Amino acid sequence: MYLLGNAAIYLGLAMAVYSLVILMAGIKTKQQRLVNSGKGGVLAVFICTAVAAAVLLYLLGTSQFVYEYVNNYTSSELPMGYKLAALWAGNSGSLLLWTFFLTMYTAMIAYSRKMKGNPMVPYISAILLVNTIFFYIVLGFVAQPFTMLDYVPAEGRGLNPMLQNPGMIVHPVTLYLGYVGLAVPFAFAMAALILKNMDDFWIKMTRRWTIIAWLFLTLGNILGGQWAYVELGWGGYWAWDPVENASFMPWLTATAFLHSVMIQERKNMLKVWNISLIILSYALTLFGTFLVRSGVLTSVHAFADSNLGMYFLIFMGIAVVGALYVLMSRYHLLKRSAGEFTSFVSKESSFLINNLLLVGSAFAVFWGTIFPLVSEAVRGTKVTVGIPFFNTVQAPILLGMMFVMAVCPLLAWQRSSAKNLKKNFLLPSILSLAGMTLMVTLGIQKAWAVIGYGVIIFLFITHYFEFYRGVKARRKMTKERIPTALYKLMTKNRRRYGGYIVHIGIAFIAMGIIGSQNYDVETMKTLKPGESVDIEDYRITYERLDQRSEGINDIVYADLTVFKNGERLGVFQPEKIFYGNWDQPSSEVALQTSIAEDLYMVLSTWEENGTATFIIKINPMISWLWIGSVMVVIGSLFAIWNGRYQNITPKYTGVMKEVA
Repeated sequence: MYLLGNAAIYLGLAMAVYSLVILMAGIKTKQQRLVNSGKGGVLAVFICTAVAAAVLLYLLGTSQFVYEYVNNYTSSELPMGYKLAALWAGNSGSLLLWTFFLTMYTAMIAYSRKMKGNPMVPYISAILLVNTIFFYIVLGFVAQPFTMLDYVPAEGRGLNPMLQNPGMIVHPVTLYLGYVGLAVPFAFAMAALILKNMDDFWIKMTRRWTIIAWLFLTLGNILGGQWAYVELGWGGYWAWDPVENASFMPWLTATAFLHSVMIQERKNMLKVWNISLIILSYALTLFGTFLVRSGVLTSVHAFADSNLGMYFLIFMGIAVVGALYVLMSRYHLLKRSAGEFTSFVSKESSFLINNLLLVGSAFAVFWGTIFPLVSEAVRGTKVTVGIPFFNTVQAPILLGMMFVMAVCPLLAWQRSSAKNLKKNFLLPSILSLAGMTLMVTLGIQKAWAVIGYGVIIFLFITHYFEFYRGVKARRKMTKERIPTALYKLMTKNRRRYGGYIVHIGIAFIAMGIIGSQNYDVETMKTLKPGESVDIEDYRITYERLDQRSEGINDIVYADLTVFKNGERLGVFQPEKIFYGNWDQPSSEVALQTSIAEDLYMVLSTWEENGTATFIIKINPMISWLWIGSVMVVIGSLFAIWNGRYQNITPKYTGVMKEVA
């Protein structure tokens, strides 16, 4: 297995170099024979990566502790699912997974029927192969996954307990699919610039790729937040940790890109901006990888033993400088063919404002993330930027984005007349103000909460009217029943109405954020068995403290009987788990979840006489955060399902020629 695994990596590197060289030769000589050989090499590279990944999975699953990676991240006591998930628990394994996805994407593009005969394919493949070669060099010479120990350990060190959660089986995979997926539109954009194609063909070809990458990034962030909520025991879901920020920044810029490309497609505007956004998104994925693997910033998610930061920093610099050089060399062509804005009060302007807010949010996160490094370099002292800074900066930006999302459907393309503005805005504004007034009378009186929920109400109303007017217009023409008209309206306009579903999902997420950030209640109490603590409408009675064993792990747990308004909800058991092969214990929280709020209970400490200290927290509206997340996923899938390329055909010169 040692020979097979290493042979797959070194052969993959050799084939990647061969494919890149032969593709470049085919591009230069316009010989299809060479291009086809390069495409065959791309497939061979993917097969090599798949073999290497399969070998490492086999070693992990069979507990081959003589291999350093297997010894460091697994143990014989681990369930099989977590043994295999250890593939992405460490540096070399996670980089192998990254390379697998990258070569998979490259092979899918090279052999896509939609792209058959398209002269962009060799350029795109070559750009992605440059990325592949870098990762193969790292795997082959720096972070080698098949390094063997000079002895055979009796037992492995085991997997970090914080990673032994179902969410962490899926979370890294979805993030990597999103990270790597953003390299695809980047490669398309660079290929289009190299070929001096200034239209929106490359955007149409990459729309689905971009949405898929964005969807996986979304899932990665959501699952990471859910993992933090149930596993870390602090009662929150987002701590603005550097590695969390690293995955959030490209999500923001990719979101901006997805919106602004619609302006280019419809109005031939923002060409330079769109290219810049996709370069920025791609660069931020590399920057995030640098943060995770450099060790320059402390994070619960980072690889603390990593020495790879400098390699990624150099590669990121080369990639960004190269991309900007290509962009600037074609800048005059992009500007020459660009359209212009005709009115500030238009749908185009709302998209641009939304873009500026998203990029501004990304910059704020970026600055807060790197500020400790800047302060240490300038003053010699590392100043930590905490949660209050990010919340203070991001709250008004989120509010602004929600408002633009709410207003956008009401605006016309090019220019909105005063008559149309009055007609479209009057009723939603009145209903939103009425809703805000009702909230104040019900006791929601914090300014940010009232304004935020008012904007969300406005968004719901405007999006409802979009569905209502569409169904009404369709029924007027077809006389269909309402469910039929709604179904056909949405399926014939998947991109538009899928986007609206995503907007509604984000509004639900915002509801959860506003509620949990403004109205959470927390207490810490030390109780003896039989004593109770009251918090809001709940009474929690501490019944007993006990212990049990599961394999090599010892679990201390408490029985808590929960009542709400006098009604018994049941017995809940917060736990503290002590792992036989890990020094630090982990907390398993007890949750009572409803649509309105979560009751969050953590066993903190205890004494020999049974006295125990509990952290008890009420998190309002948390369920809406997860509901909204599901809606975002549904909307994204709806937008890309059964999409069409709409008779797109290659528009480029320099078609390859067959050579016998």
